[in-house]
Amino acid sequence: MGKQLLLEHINTPGIDTLNVYRANGGYAALEKALKMKPEELVEEVKKSGLRGRGGAGFPTGMKWSFLAKPEGVPRHLVCNADESEPGTFKDRFLMQNKPHLLIEGMIVSSFALGAEVSYIYIRGELLYVFHILQRAIDEAYAAGLLGKNILGSGYSLDLHVHCGAGAYICGEETALIESLEGKRGNPRIKPPFPAISGVWNRPTVVNNVETIAAVVPIVNMGGDEYAKIGIGKSTGTKLISACGHINKPGVYEIDLGIPVEEFIYSEQYCGGIKNGKKLKAVVAGGSSVPILPADLILTTAKGEPRLMTYESMADGGFATGTMLGSGGFIVMDETASIVKNLWNFTRFYHHESCGQCSPCREGTGWMEKVLHRVLSGHGKPDDVDLLWDIQSKIDGKTICPLGDAASWPVASAIRHFRSEFEEYIKNPASIKDVKHYYTTNNLQPTA
Repeated sequence: MGKQLLLEHINTPGIDTLNVYRANGGYAALEKALKMKPEELVEEVKKSGLRGRGGAGFPTGMKWSFLAKPEGVPRHLVCNADESEPGTFKDRFLMQNKPHLLIEGMIVSSFALGAEVSYIYIRGELLYVFHILQRAIDEAYAAGLLGKNILGSGYSLDLHVHCGAGAYICGEETALIESLEGKRGNPRIKPPFPAISGVWNRPTVVNNVETIAAVVPIVNMGGDEYAKIGIGKSTGTKLISACGHINKPGVYEIDLGIPVEEFIYSEQYCGGIKNGKKLKAVVAGGSSVPILPADLILTTAKGEPRLMTYESMADGGFATGTMLGSGGFIVMDETASIVKNLWNFTRFYHHESCGQCSPCREGTGWMEKVLHRVLSGHGKPDDVDLLWDIQSKIDGKTICPLGDAASWPVASAIRHFRSEFEEYIKNPASIKDVKHYYTTNNLQPTA
């Protein structure tokens, strides 16, 4: 098992409370940070090599350094806790069990950025986690860790938790900002970027839950020490939400750089494939990243072991690679239907499209209908090519990445599993349990 920087003491009774969290070293990073200069903290984060853990993997320290600092204009830090990528549940797990880790990270990061009012934007379905966070924030205020003159440092911070309304699109940072302002959650055209004009047109940094939580161990151990964990530009630890046909689903904290094969088959992590089945495919970073068949997820096109790093996952581009993304690791065994799984993903993206861009609004619906037709047993010989054509007209042609997120799974499924689509079309009888599938989802097959 790798280093446990974020999940340390996760099973300690009462770790969600202030007293127990502090008894186990909590808020030591805050005390240390308040004795430093904000620019020194930014430099430590740069030295750590920390990359955004929400999916994009952009260097966090660099993102912080882009923040505009016009005189007399407030700045804000916004935590993106709108975790809604299918297959991803690590942030929820962290907030539910160690809420003070996120709060400490928010205070330290806000101090580094010069923000005196910050926000946690949480997915509406996680209302129970909202209450956990709010209770922890109330504890922090009562202890002088939030509010005016924190720990006598002269620095003040107010922290608010805002519930979204269950829209996946609000996981995109500018749509999140629109929603936080009380508007419909539609993505903004960029530039300007949030670092220049974010919440209420003020300079804003938006970071993911895990990213902000990771600032705490970086401050405690120092950026250089943190950078020694991992490989190359993939430094530190990473939370992975592992699910699917594995013996031990759950949230794991890994040192970046371990082999994918070790993560799937080691007893320390996923514990292998359930019921002794064979591995068929993996969606490595949440539903939006390309799916890879067993041979390519375990080894790169160069024949090297594929590693749990940003670079190794992407090796070969989308032809033979994928993305580490949000860490939503979905494992499928030999019995899984790639077509049914893809239809489920496509239904999700069609439902969650905000409708602002025509390619996404129309294209996601068309892809769902074509896949629906195939799974109804009425597929046409040119449906696979039609799906490929539709996704190509969405990819890269929308304001935000939801269009890309909808098109990449379709493209990769066809690229690596085209024969499965063709078999469903040529031999509808091979589509198992279709009636049950539609009945349980209250749907009607369409011709």
